[in-house]
Amino acid sequence: MLTLLLGIVLVLALVWKLSQLAKAPSDRLLQAVSLCLVCAALAYPLGLAPGARATDSLIGGGTAKLLQNVFLLGAVYALQCFFLHSASDRDTGRRRARRELIPLGLTVAVITLAMLVTPESERSHTYATANMRLAGVAVFYLTAGLYLVYSLAMALWWTVRHARVSGKPLRTGLRLVATALSAIVLAGAVREVLNVVRWLGGEVHPAAITGAKLLLDLAIPLFVVGIIYPATVTRWATARLWWHHRRTYRRLGPLWTALNRAFPEDALNRTPSSAWRDTLRVTGVHRRYYRRVIECRDGLVHISPYLARPGPDEEPSGPLTPEVVARRLPEALRAHTVGEPVSTRAVPVALPSGDGLDDDVRQLVALSDALQKA
Repeated sequence: MLTLLLGIVLVLALVWKLSQLAKAPSDRLLQAVSLCLVCAALAYPLGLAPGARATDSLIGGGTAKLLQNVFLLGAVYALQCFFLHSASDRDTGRRRARRELIPLGLTVAVITLAMLVTPESERSHTYATANMRLAGVAVFYLTAGLYLVYSLAMALWWTVRHARVSGKPLRTGLRLVATALSAIVLAGAVREVLNVVRWLGGEVHPAAITGAKLLLDLAIPLFVVGIIYPATVTRWATARLWWHHRRTYRRLGPLWTALNRAFPEDALNRTPSSAWRDTLRVTGVHRRYYRRVIECRDGLVHISPYLARPGPDEEPSGPLTPEVVARRLPEALRAHTVGEPVSTRAVPVALPSGDGLDDDVRQLVALSDALQKA
């Protein structure tokens, strides 16, 4: 179940990053992250039994294991490139990334040669059942493991540095990534020691191999969570803001409808537009929200001289609170429609307690709610 969930998250993250890369194809950081996810996505099915069997039967024994490790090495290299580009200018980052291709290329060449010299009957194995006394098998695991430990340790160092100077939620995500990388580096280092012991003919307790594997199984999902955490938190905040604006837009409906009938010239959408297209756009809600707030406030400014006239049971100098305005608004709109004479000077209506837009919107919403209940 965990493996399936990891695969789903991996595919979703890949689609998301590729869509971002399509909009900014020259972004080095997006290129590195996308390459990392592409390599991880290619390695994922090769680590599953059905995918490994199909690949080995099609090309040859051990092919799935070799390709899986090559793609994993590529993913780790791309992760390292992400930090190299983020910590350097464009030219320096490019030079460092090219320099890191040397150990990657050597590692791929060595593990490929090691797989070729290994008898085909010894290629289809798991790490726990591998015959490490064979030079090809031992060199394969030692070389791949050594590069992974080196590259991930470098990525861990950069992650910790970035986490110290980053703000939330990026700092939280980087800390999760750093924790996961620490566990992976530790598991990789333990495996390297076990590889040497097994190569030299020593016995390794199965619990040591199982423990290292368990550490990897826990660290990899944590790494994915850390990568997607900042974006997930940001998207959640965006979704909450979208919902708040949509709800406020609807609550302003009674006030806006009354004022728009009296002052249609205040409408900001005078040019024809496709309503259904605007509705489908994510930003359409925000645009309609701000437009409605502005139109409501403009309408209140125009009708305010009529609202200043008190009702028969009201104090002449009383404040124009949302409740008072809701009682006076129908009569004020009627007086405006028939053209009754009134002062042209605007008066304050439903003034907010602060200077921010949110304070103003709260007053407008309170007025609209009171108008609906009146």
